[in-house]
Amino acid sequence: MLKSVSVTKVCGRITRWVLRVLLFELRRELTSHPFLKRSTQSRKQIHKTEMNHCELEEVTQHINDKISMIRRLLELRAVAKDPDKRGTLLKIEQEVSAINVLLDRFERYVGEQRGLLKHLKDLEGFFLEDEQDALHLKNNIPPHMPKRGQQAAPQGGGQVAVQSRQTDAPPVSQEQGPPRKHQRHQIKEMEFITVPEFDSIPPYMKGRVTYDQLNAAVQSINTAVTSKYKILHQPVKTLNNVSRTLHQRFKDQETKDTKGQFFIVEQDIREFAQLKVDKRFVGMLNMLRHCQRLKEVRGGGLTRFILL
Repeated sequence: MLKSVSVTKVCGRITRWVLRVLLFELRRELTSHPFLKRSTQSRKQIHKTEMNHCELEEVTQHINDKISMIRRLLELRAVAKDPDKRGTLLKIEQEVSAINVLLDRFERYVGEQRGLLKHLKDLEGFFLEDEQDALHLKNNIPPHMPKRGQQAAPQGGGQVAVQSRQTDAPPVSQEQGPPRKHQRHQIKEMEFITVPEFDSIPPYMKGRVTYDQLNAAVQSINTAVTSKYKILHQPVKTLNNVSRTLHQRFKDQETKDTKGQFFIVEQDIREFAQLKVDKRFVGMLNMLRHCQRLKEVRGGGLTRFILL
């Protein structure tokens, strides 16, 4: 009996102390309010200025909130005196603590999701840059690049193309012997000029020739070389009169310096590539020679352009 009375007295003291603290805080907040603070500083200014409606509502709402809190504490004081309801308050306290733990977890989860969202936005920016680069490549494909359905020109030179084709072919046993005839019919083509190689050409040699125009000249030379050596690789008996004449002309143009090499002359460019070998085209041939795509061999009144 004495213990219950002492507990009740302690609860009453604690409640009164809490009420005093709340009243003290209420008084301090009211005195620190901007409107009331102005009133304490100068009473004359209060009579001269009218009270703002929003400030009055704010002060009224603040006072009502404090009064409601005091009423709840008074109700809790009566509940705390009942031993049966004190256990319920302890359970409520435990539930509130559990809710606070959950709120902390949710805050951490929200922070992680914000970081993940920032990371995803960065990835989206990278993907948009890649998409723009892909669209730029799609809209600026060099004209010398092969189209769909066309045979791609060898990008590593003629010898690299021959090696890659031989690698893709199935292995042949040594008893059958190497396919010499198939290797002899491979036609070498000039490798296209890369951007760094084009930039390395001196300006006085380059002039107004663009990168695409120079590679178009490479494509024309490859066309002339392919047309010429297709005729040379065919048996003479299967050729018509015009092709036989061309075949004989090609043989007459060969020298000891061109043996085993692929070369053309200006007449081949005019006939097979349908191009005019003027001063501008000769300048592009000099640029190709600078890039080590071909070399010139003179003799017999002809200039032979040998593919390197």
